[in-house]
Amino acid sequence: MITTTHGAVRRPVAVLAVSLVLVGCGGGGAATTPDQRPGTTSVNGSTAAPPAPAPHVALSVAPQQLPGLGPKTWAKVPRKTRQALVVTGRDRNSSISTVVLYERTAAGWRAGTTWPAHNALKGWTDHHRAGDLRSPIGVYALTDAGGLRPDPGTSLPYDRSGGFRIGGTGFEGEPLAGSFDYVVAINYNRQAGTTPLDWTRPLGAGRGGGIWVHVDHDGPTQGCVSLRKNHMKELLRALDPDRDPVVVMGDAAALRR
Repeated sequence: MITTTHGAVRRPVAVLAVSLVLVGCGGGGAATTPDQRPGTTSVNGSTAAPPAPAPHVALSVAPQQLPGLGPKTWAKVPRKTRQALVVTGRDRNSSISTVVLYERTAAGWRAGTTWPAHNALKGWTDHHRAGDLRSPIGVYALTDAGGLRPDPGTSLPYDRSGGFRIGGTGFEGEPLAGSFDYVVAINYNRQAGTTPLDWTRPLGAGRGGGIWVHVDHDGPTQGCVSLRKNHMKELLRALDPDRDPVVVMGDAAALRR
């Protein structure tokens, strides 16, 4: 039996067998007369000095929309969202990404630290299928978390369960142990409000699922996004369900659409 903890709430959910390599993862001035021009002789015979240049003022203004997103992608970000995890893939067929958690303030979107990440072995797709080894492009809610290790202090509902245990090796021979110590479920083809281990697939099993943000194992994933363990802990502690967090994910060219 898996127990879910969120504050004092405990709910049982069915134990699911998970046999995964990765389930996945400005204007002009006034006119002057000749004796008013800088460097010319005035009526009283004195020479006017050239005016001092205006000082350069560097302005730091937060953008009003998430950087790097085109109109189609930006339109998919819910208006209520005040936290956005932006995952930007190097290119369509690359398994290398960067991740930034943005927070929306009264001044605009403020960026956090840029984190290195992995995505699926073969890159990205607009139409994810089970086993295609590509991560789904899109905007998805982040509502549920869990892992093999104790809750590191997240505000999301968190399932601690042995069902997150994993072994074996990844695509580059790297050990997978510990990859699911901490996970955040990406709401692609899953039922929100359940443990990340829930196997419900609203789009059907053929469209894949079990797409998570999880601990990086130094190699490509099957479909998930992976972050170093310390960054996963930071993410879990930062995500706030009251801020309606989402992940915006895809290769850079796709996100600019």
